[in-house]
Amino acid sequence: MQDLSIELNESALRLAERLRDTDTKIVFAESCTGGLVAATLASIPGISRFLCGSAVTYRGATKTAWLNVDAADVERDSAVNAEVASQMAESVLKNTPESTLAVSITGHLGPDAPPHLDGVVYIGHATGTSATRVNRHSLKATERRDRQFEAAALVIRTAYNSIGNP
Repeated sequence: MQDLSIELNESALRLAERLRDTDTKIVFAESCTGGLVAATLASIPGISRFLCGSAVTYRGATKTAWLNVDAADVERDSAVNAEVASQMAESVLKNTPESTLAVSITGHLGPDAPPHLDGVVYIGHATGTSATRVNRHSLKATERRDRQFEAAALVIRTAYNSIGNP
């Protein structure tokens, strides 16, 4: 996990620089990462100029109540699907007017995951000016905590790649 933690922190520093260089404001909707993305970024001095916040919607009912995610989409595959990731990103962006970029994650870190979803995450990213995009990832790590760090690093990398070069 040490390497994953270092990778996560290094990715967060690069993202903070990109946010600063482009004056981009960002918001997250986190499920399986449980706020790890926002907590990692929040440890960087000065990030409050760019980090608007994170809605940690770990359970399906919370996704529906806080982010207006369609309940039928939440019920399918335990909320681990592209539609939910897309709706999470779009809604948190809509609910955070100062933000210009939203990134969401939903996934199944195990144990007790259905075999087809074990270690699978969906990451959505939305801006007010382009269609929401969602990517599916299969995590390499096998332990739950390692998967959480790997997933958080993927969210930060997605955010970084979603911001145009300064």
